[in-house]
Amino acid sequence: MLFAFVSSVTPGPNNLMLMASGANFGFRRTIPHMMGISIGFAAMTVVLGAGLARVFDALPPVYTVLKALAVAYMLWLAWKIARSGPAQGGGAQARPMTFLQAAAFQWVNPKAVAMAMTAITAYTPDRGLAAVALVATIFAVVNLPSVGVWTVLGQQMARFLTSPRRLMAFNVTMALLLVTAIWPVMQAGPGL
Repeated sequence: MLFAFVSSVTPGPNNLMLMASGANFGFRRTIPHMMGISIGFAAMTVVLGAGLARVFDALPPVYTVLKALAVAYMLWLAWKIARSGPAQGGGAQARPMTFLQAAAFQWVNPKAVAMAMTAITAYTPDRGLAAVALVATIFAVVNLPSVGVWTVLGQQMARFLTSPRRLMAFNVTMALLLVTAIWPVMQAGPGL
């Protein structure tokens, strides 16, 4: 549980996007995003633990393709965050990430993949399905309040971000931090 908490509450792509969403859309509208992260991460952990991680070990090019997709998707998300405006703007850009988008994002989030692979390696050495399911469940339970902290932080920052200029500076900063988070995925290898 301690590993799940520390790895869930520390900064990373999910938490940066939740803080931006909390600031731009508020807590209530960000709940599907938070749920998508928690449930999507748990599902990814089960799938990786059930055998997909072995595919990465046996076929490194599959991991390389996933890495390229992750970088492209994260750059696109950073662009969207940098260009987003206040929620009351009403345009097509003014909507938070959906449950399914957040769940799917776990597959291209370098921190999430590393967390899942580390948890599987450290806490399910035999990779038995019951042990993998237990790790995934612990993460889902611990992760939701952890990511909620980032959403609340963003929501509270919205009080300061009342001018379009400050909001734009915040969104650009969040986008740049997200781009910075791409660096670890470029350095990571596929092995468990």
